[in-house]
Amino acid sequence: MAGKHTENGDAGAAVAVDDPAKVRNVVLVGPSGSGKTTLTEALLTAAGVLSRAGSVTEGTTVCDHDPAAVRQQRSVGLSVAPLMHDGVKINLIDTPGYADFVGELRAGLRAADAALFVVCAAEGVDAATVAVWEECAAVGMPRAVIVARLDHQRADPENEIAACRDAFGAGVLPLYLPAKNGLVGLITQRFYDYSDGYPPKMGEPDPADLERMTEARNELIEGIIAESEDETLMDRYLAGEDLDQDILIADLEKAVARGSFHPVIPVCSATGVGLAEVLDGIKRAFPSPLEHQLPEVTDPNGKAPEKLRADPDGPLAAEVVRTAVDSYVGRVSLVRVFSGTLRPERAVHVSGHGMAERGHEDHDVDERVAHIYSPLGATLREVPYCVAGDLCALTKVGSAETGDTVSAPEHPLLMAPWQMPEPLLPVAVVAKTRSDEDTMARNLARLVAGDPTLRLERNAETHQLVLWCMGEAHADVVLARLRSGGADVDTEPVKVALRETFAAPAKAKGRHVKQSGGHGQYAVCDIIVEPLPRGGGFEFVDKIVGGAIPNQFIPSVEKGVRAQLERGLLSGYPVVDIRVTLVDGKAHSVDSSDAAFQTAGSIALKEAAAAGQITLLEPVDTVTVRLPDEHLGTVLGDLSSRRGRVLGTEADTSPGYSVIRAEVPATQLIRYAIDLRSLSSGSATFTREFSRFDPLPQNLVAGMTG
Repeated sequence: MAGKHTENGDAGAAVAVDDPAKVRNVVLVGPSGSGKTTLTEALLTAAGVLSRAGSVTEGTTVCDHDPAAVRQQRSVGLSVAPLMHDGVKINLIDTPGYADFVGELRAGLRAADAALFVVCAAEGVDAATVAVWEECAAVGMPRAVIVARLDHQRADPENEIAACRDAFGAGVLPLYLPAKNGLVGLITQRFYDYSDGYPPKMGEPDPADLERMTEARNELIEGIIAESEDETLMDRYLAGEDLDQDILIADLEKAVARGSFHPVIPVCSATGVGLAEVLDGIKRAFPSPLEHQLPEVTDPNGKAPEKLRADPDGPLAAEVVRTAVDSYVGRVSLVRVFSGTLRPERAVHVSGHGMAERGHEDHDVDERVAHIYSPLGATLREVPYCVAGDLCALTKVGSAETGDTVSAPEHPLLMAPWQMPEPLLPVAVVAKTRSDEDTMARNLARLVAGDPTLRLERNAETHQLVLWCMGEAHADVVLARLRSGGADVDTEPVKVALRETFAAPAKAKGRHVKQSGGHGQYAVCDIIVEPLPRGGGFEFVDKIVGGAIPNQFIPSVEKGVRAQLERGLLSGYPVVDIRVTLVDGKAHSVDSSDAAFQTAGSIALKEAAAAGQITLLEPVDTVTVRLPDEHLGTVLGDLSSRRGRVLGTEADTSPGYSVIRAEVPATQLIRYAIDLRSLSSGSATFTREFSRFDPLPQNLVAGMTG
């Protein structure tokens, strides 16, 4: 890890490894613009996979192949880029840094065994990156930090390293310091000279660099000793003994693999500085899949099978971590094999938990895998197999959706899904023409199957088709993919389903009398309508005496009233929280009927509405906001401006964070996902849950009914 550099052979060819110990799955995490995709290009070039690195701004990188990524000049989806280094296959998993695409990031974390946190030498560390760091820490995922873009005009790598230590906490220490045209190794005290590019030449550091690195080196050694299992090292160090470098490096690598120590490596992708150190660090210090704890697995009966591990000869247990659609080959499923070996021309069992609330359904089907590929961005390179611990791509497995389990038909398994954030930005879509409706429906089904952060809702009350997205950028990508599939769609303002109710008691008569030859229609009913407390629903009370309305027609009146409740009275919204009491009426021995009394009941309710006072009710949600304390006042003020009622504020379990609980009308939350991100610089998150319906302020009623 401290300076071993090797040349690769035919590193650009697709390779199927047969030993999980020779695999490293590494996810790149960091803010948008920190340099993750550019670093991936540089590492691929250094390893010989590419002859020339592509450019994000020119849209020529391996990982940003999606048209939306090229257009936005930033990653919008997860992409895998394998390379060979010193006999080890490294699967680099490039993920988007923008908050809208956090679902892609979580898929990358699921597929990986370790994480490289990439931060720009001039930008600092944002709250979203810190939150992901804490998630990784909670599960013990090994991590290292890359301070990238050393060539930035405002780059201050030493200040950025200090910022990383402050943001990420204990165990974050530099392993190298930047020097002119290269790096100085703090353990080896050697200079890695990149004057002629990659790979570096080793030499003696400048005396000034040695003097500059003394304090950092001492701190690094003390940090390594603190993590060492050799209890004598500290005593020997304090006694002034010059500790053997090999011992320090070995202890460092063990601590990194355990997830308790996090080296910082400065990198400049443009000049190649640090690339060799990153590749060696991944190979030597990051764990192989053999050391990775598998997700929870059950059989079809919900029982846990014999404990699985990354054994190529074990039962097949793989998971679809991402689903995409290629215009030439159709559906492409990115798969992480956790146990067993995936082979072509074999049947597999595909099972999914289903997410009905997001448009998914449970499914268990057997399919045939024709070919297995090693993905390099959008390029699929055929391989003969994929062993436990490795990543591969499958095509034309039509039933596979993101999060599905792939197992052997004779030994079906089901993996627990990973946690996904809830989409909170609604976008109402409508096909421009009737001919676009079928195409839109097919494209939506395809998009929902591949993106667990996208939820599809067909609202029966507002008659809108609503896509729940993570944010504006996510919505833009989804709409672009809808249209690229041939569906001409528009968006329209999202409607919120309101309710109507009576604000005061009212009496009315429903009279339905018609005579036009033969049997006529005759029904009269008198009702009293009274408001109920919020949440009271609907009550129907029969107080007919003396047989004014025959018993067989009383349910008909109720049926007519209920039908009118659904149709609404003032604005077409359902009527709730009322009691209707049937007090009198008239019937005819020949002309009265079930249909006549249904109509009379409906008329009576409409007459009561005309005579009484109808008010609108709006849905109110309980909102929980988690945010840094520095934004507390701003967010509280914004909630008040949305007619919100704050229920309480308390300290979060993480220092420096608070949690706000408030009740806010749903009409005020349509764009809250966007506005909250702006108010908190992307550091706040929120959840919402329906609470109840409350009266809409009278000054807003006209706007809702006009």
